[in-house]
Amino acid sequence: MSNNDFDIKYVANLARIKLTSDQEDRLGSQLGDILGYVKKLEELDVSNVEPMAHAVPLHNVMRADQVQPSITNEEALANAPKKANGLFVVPKIVE
Repeated sequence: MSNNDFDIKYVANLARIKLTSDQEDRLGSQLGDILGYVKKLEELDVSNVEPMAHAVPLHNVMRADQVQPSITNEEALANAPKKANGLFVVPKIVE
């Protein structure tokens, strides 16, 4: 694909980058090569390929939820610097 098939200045503007004319020529050539490769990929027959979100299957590695004994409210508040009505008292952050 040649540099004339797309506007490299428009692409650079979308990317919010300023390019010198030398950089425009080089980047235009590289983008042309990439778009040519994508064109080649479009020729592949993928009718028997199942669509997927990831290239490899993802598995949940978290443990199962199990009920376990916990500490009491009094134990949790035992070392709290300030407490009121069974709750932690913390400094106000939002004015």
